[in-house]
Amino acid sequence: MGRERWRAFGVALPMPLRLANMSQVSLPFPLAGGEEVSRGHMSGFEFIFSLFGLILGLALAEGLGGLARALKASHKVRIGWPTALLGLFVSCDVVTFWMYGWAMQGQLPLGWPVMFGGFVVTAIYYVAASLVFPDDPEGWSDLNAHFDKHRRKVIGGIFLCNIALIVTYGVLVDVPPFDLRRIVITWSFFPAAAVAIWAKDRRVVIACLIWLIATYPLSAVWH
Repeated sequence: MGRERWRAFGVALPMPLRLANMSQVSLPFPLAGGEEVSRGHMSGFEFIFSLFGLILGLALAEGLGGLARALKASHKVRIGWPTALLGLFVSCDVVTFWMYGWAMQGQLPLGWPVMFGGFVVTAIYYVAASLVFPDDPEGWSDLNAHFDKHRRKVIGGIFLCNIALIVTYGVLVDVPPFDLRRIVITWSFFPAAAVAIWAKDRRVVIACLIWLIATYPLSAVWH
């Protein structure tokens, strides 16, 4: 049905997608009706982060929703420090990833590798956030058992996301230097997270999570 026929019924059709750099993207399928995509006011970064920001926001909402469910069931289930620290760690890292995305806004090229690569990374964040708290906290007498069951998957997912982030940042911007500040704040993440993944002693995992969480506010005050 043509546009004229739709207008006869009083239906306002949306304008073609307007994107500043869409002419540089090779679409795997032709646009319906052979319509051309015109340039407009939306930048490539705004188009990219309309997807990434949505998924990251859902990841934060998933973590907060899990916390809310656990708090509502706190009269029946003990949350425990390990789960609380894991949730705080995931939330801090999601926000940090979001900030790195903003820092790279001028370097992110609009194309399928960035779109699909970014989707995979943000999807991992969402899945990791969804595993921090159980869907049915009342079914667990102690969330420490849930922590022991899923913490390797959660921390491992965040570990992979940070590898992807540091590689992307190094390619598009520059490799972070190995000065004292970056060693403590940036590079120490990887050995600490690796130990948290593979350690069998819960106390060691908790110590690693405390260190990892501490690096986020430290980065704000140590310039």
